[in-house]
Amino acid sequence: MLSRLLYNLLIHLGLPLVLLALYKPKKGKPGFGVRWAEHLGRTPATGQDAPLWIHAVSVGETLAITPLIRALKAERPDLPILLTTTTRTGAEQAARLGDLVVHRYAPLDYPWAVAAFLKRIKPRALWVMETELWPNWLVACETRHLPVTIINARLSERSCRRYARFQGAFDALSRPLTHLLCQHQDDADRFARLGIDRARLAVTGSIKFDLQLGDEVQARGRALRQRLGQERPVWIAASTHQGEDEQVLVAFDGVLQHHPQALLILVPRHPERFDRVAELCAPYGCVRRTGDAPIRETDKVYLGDTMGELPLMLAAADVAFVGGSLVKVGGHNLLEPAALGKPCLIGPAYFNFSDITRQLVAQGGAALVDDAAALGEKVSALLADGSERRQMGEQAHAVVLRNQGALARTLSHCLASLEND
Repeated sequence: MLSRLLYNLLIHLGLPLVLLALYKPKKGKPGFGVRWAEHLGRTPATGQDAPLWIHAVSVGETLAITPLIRALKAERPDLPILLTTTTRTGAEQAARLGDLVVHRYAPLDYPWAVAAFLKRIKPRALWVMETELWPNWLVACETRHLPVTIINARLSERSCRRYARFQGAFDALSRPLTHLLCQHQDDADRFARLGIDRARLAVTGSIKFDLQLGDEVQARGRALRQRLGQERPVWIAASTHQGEDEQVLVAFDGVLQHHPQALLILVPRHPERFDRVAELCAPYGCVRRTGDAPIRETDKVYLGDTMGELPLMLAAADVAFVGGSLVKVGGHNLLEPAALGKPCLIGPAYFNFSDITRQLVAQGGAALVDDAAALGEKVSALLADGSERRQMGEQAHAVVLRNQGALARTLSHCLASLEND
């Protein structure tokens, strides 16, 4: 109780900073418009009766949960679903689900905001994508006897040890959790070490492996490649962060020494950085996707400044580097390029996706690069060796195929929980 009081005191003292971070205008980044008040629990009515509340914090989690939502609606077409996100980009991705869901912004973790949200929505249960645990959300669900299921739950050894130092706080946080559907047996074992009853744990795998990158993505990728130059060596640096674009361009300088006709597809992670990255790339001859200008041989960089089109850009490339890993962000998911059969490269800071990365590296579908120089050398070598590219791409795709099936297992558990809870 004391720890929760302290937590609530701190988050209320920090409320101005939270609001500033969320709503401060940023060039190239769309705002929340009149919907900003939803974060404070002022949620418009949905017209739904006792919806299933599914939360996916941002665009990555929304993309990952989309196949599950489609499968769930196929099984239970009359089930109303409210999908919440915290970010604007997550909301844009949710809009692609059309009338399968109603979207609202999730309330911030203030008791009064959560209470107002639940009073208006009256959900039948809460499903959370990945282990995003907010104390006031969980207390409110427990008070109202709402079942809470964590999907794609994961717990690193480091986090497990940290929670163990505050066992009482973890017990209070985890008590409202009805089901934890874990990605790996190691995750389930760590939750069990922290005292969670095995009856609440299941190992379903990661639904992120059950990607639905169909023929349309491949066809659009081929069309883009035709436009970029069928004979040009093309590599992509995806989901790059501030301080990483410069390193990618240093690597590209090395690539150009061996492959003067090479083209770099550069896709920054955050839209507010598109203009700045375009300035960095201008000396190389930079064509922006939104500009729709023809690509000349002298143009060396194609800037992916749109949202939701990363898969087709990956499909158009020969080699994929995944960012957030040459800076200490923790990396991003290698599954999309792997599912497309692309050889994958990632920097040393991949701690947010260690399990997937290690599987791919162990099977020869991905390679680690320590810095910009190593990235340039590896890209150059792969662009020069079609046989190695094909072998790496095949191994990457094989890892994805071996791990599929989590969607069906997760859906089975979730449907059972709806009936039993």
